Amino acid sequence: MPLPANSAPRRRIHTRRIELEGFLREDGLYELDASLTDVKDIDYPIASGVRPAGVPVHLMRLRIVFDTAFTILDAVACSDGVPYPGQCDTIGPAYRQLVGLNLVRGFRRTIGEMFADVRGCTHMTELLNSLPTAAIQTIATFRRDNEDSAEKPFQLDRCHALDTSAEAVRRYYPKWYRGPGTGG
Repeated sequence: MPLPANSAPRRRIHTRRIELEGFLREDGLYELDASLTDVKDIDYPIASGVRPAGVPVHLMRLRIVFDTAFTILDAVACSDGVPYPGQCDTIGPAYRQLVGLNLVRGFRRTIGEMFADVRGCTHMTELLNSLPTAAIQTIATFRRDNEDSAEKPFQLDRCHALDTSAEAVRRYYPKWYRGPGTGG
């Protein structure tokens, strides 16, 4: 269902794009390339000068390498578009601290602490929050949620639609269905 029609005429003035791409490497590891871009549709005066319309105010990029256990093996970050050149673009090396973290075990909480306040870039850290689900989707491309498996499929009880007492689970994962009102 699309969004309803606008209730008043409007003019776009800002666009944020977050893009994540998942890759399978020839060595069996996985990579995620992530980027966050903020662009204004009008000239944007900031303390460091006027950012012309269409020129990114923020362009943050991050690449991680991870294994099938979702452990980050390598990480590199760079800031190619920043509001404060020579300042914002110096934080990239701090994101090497991601190496060794697990994307599906406390990742968001850990990065929230690790890169809080002046220990990180607000926009880069925001981008990190999208990594776990993108990593899961990347690996899920090759995994089947087999009814014969002794392990409950990862996605069950992690979303309202896939609560093990929900209709979707009854229909698509009957082995794991618990009935109404039982919850996950």
